[in-house]
Amino acid sequence: MKSLWNNFKVAFAMFSKIPMPRADWTKENMKYMFCFFPFIGTVIGVLTVAVAYAGRRFGYQPGFVTALLVLVPVFVTGGIHVDGLLDTSDALSSWQERSRRLEILKDSHAGAFAVITAAVYFVTWYGAYDQLYTSENMEAIAIMSLGFMVSRCLSGIGVIVFPKAKSDGTVAEFSRNSSDVISRNVLIVYLILLAAVMIWIEPVWGIAAFAGALVIFGYYHHTAMKYFGGTTGDLSGFFLCICEAGMAVILAVVSNLFIR
Repeated sequence: MKSLWNNFKVAFAMFSKIPMPRADWTKENMKYMFCFFPFIGTVIGVLTVAVAYAGRRFGYQPGFVTALLVLVPVFVTGGIHVDGLLDTSDALSSWQERSRRLEILKDSHAGAFAVITAAVYFVTWYGAYDQLYTSENMEAIAIMSLGFMVSRCLSGIGVIVFPKAKSDGTVAEFSRNSSDVISRNVLIVYLILLAAVMIWIEPVWGIAAFAGALVIFGYYHHTAMKYFGGTTGDLSGFFLCICEAGMAVILAVVSNLFIR
């Protein structure tokens, strides 16, 4: 039990800004880390529903509540995944050879395409949440809240299963220290349960959101293999961001077309 608790602490310390008791980053304490990665999405999801509910309950203006909904994941994670999105955007937009793209991923400077991507990313989130919140669609927001776990399950599976672009990168180190088969199987079980709950909340919307996440996961694999020769920490963050934003847009569209 102590080992599992340490794995939990390491996962939250690495992928969130939530204060955690100290745990040494040993192989034993990172062995099942990815089994707990999706629970950061649970925190984001709970806060998302709480903000939406409080906004309706106390009559705050939609624009204010929508902005808070957009910022919840950033507050919880510190923007670690957005950093990967922006670095990957710069690398993909460079149209350089593979080795140069991998160098750009490590560059701490933000290029023009990273700035453009950041603007598009947050505007997309704002538009999707504005549609969901102003239409008082709490069921779709609940499905999106589960989507924060779905994206992390898929991201963890990608880290475990996909080839690594670099043998000395963060993702390669995490993969070496993790129990691949157990962690992968646990994440798959999570995905099945999450899909069932999403569909239970509203079948059409749940299927659309979950299917969209799987399609984006396929795009992530294609992009990682074609342009980088495997995945990296930045590419994992890139996937997680576009997966979540993609699910939000899908829910905004289908919940308006297929009203309960």
